[in-house]
Amino acid sequence: MKYSYLGKSGLKVSQLCLGTMNFGPETEEKDAFRIMDAALDAGINFFDTANVYGGQERRGWTEEIIGRWFKQGGGRREKVVLATKVYGDMFDEHDGPNSGAGLSAYKIRRHLDGSLKRLQTDHIELYQMHHVDRNVSWDELWGAFENAIGQGKIDYIGSSNFAGWHIAAAQAQAKARNFLGLVSEQHLYNLLERTPELEVLPASQELGLGVIPWSPLAGGLLGRNALAKSGVRSARSAKLEQNRSKLEQFSALCKELGEHEDQVALAWVLANPAVTAPIIGPRTIQQFEDSLRVTEIELDEDTLKKLDEIFPGPGRPAPEAYAW
Repeated sequence: MKYSYLGKSGLKVSQLCLGTMNFGPETEEKDAFRIMDAALDAGINFFDTANVYGGQERRGWTEEIIGRWFKQGGGRREKVVLATKVYGDMFDEHDGPNSGAGLSAYKIRRHLDGSLKRLQTDHIELYQMHHVDRNVSWDELWGAFENAIGQGKIDYIGSSNFAGWHIAAAQAQAKARNFLGLVSEQHLYNLLERTPELEVLPASQELGLGVIPWSPLAGGLLGRNALAKSGVRSARSAKLEQNRSKLEQFSALCKELGEHEDQVALAWVLANPAVTAPIIGPRTIQQFEDSLRVTEIELDEDTLKKLDEIFPGPGRPAPEAYAW
């Protein structure tokens, strides 16, 4: 396994991040334990979760599973760079009128303590804002996070689903407070969704954030069996039909390369210098093991050019992508 610094921080993380969203609703606890043990064995030290993971009726379930895995000991907690998120509604009756999604200092304090309890740990290495909250000032946000860092509950702050200008504003306000600010941005990025190349990736590089792409396989559309699963009518199948020509060309290119589609799609994301680690979200141990080859794949310039032809992005960052 290869490792990179997380943004401008001195923290080293594996170039693959284990996503745990399926743990609980899709993956039984014993299988989740097997996947997490296999991740450590493979050198993956970066695990991502969120307080809301577990499904609509059981939010927090995924964090609880990870907490029970940590409780087994054997250095599991010490070996993991743990990332979780705050923003969503946990349906906690004690929140009263302060329930709902958001990032108030109240919510950050209460929901951080909730995550720590479920995860059975006293600290979180990377605490991420799951979305931007336009109703909260940066003075309130940075004040809340400074307090949590001062208490030893978290080490670093990350964002998720922020626009480029949100990142710029966050870092400017952090600098004014002599505070480190954001070290990462978790963002939707894959061959079918290249909009972040306009603003988010350049802003992150310029301002010292490592990008952690979520859904690097576009919800499975860039997976090895995507074209074989087009019979069932769903929103996913409709999107597959919209992109069928591109996906067929992509599949043919992968066959030429002798690699599976999911592995090439992940390798393409990882090849971007703005990216620290794409999130892999396996449901099974086999899916996890299939992902490990990614860090060994080197895509040459000719292959990257062909992928640009199949999945054209904006071409250049803003404003040159649409102006002079």
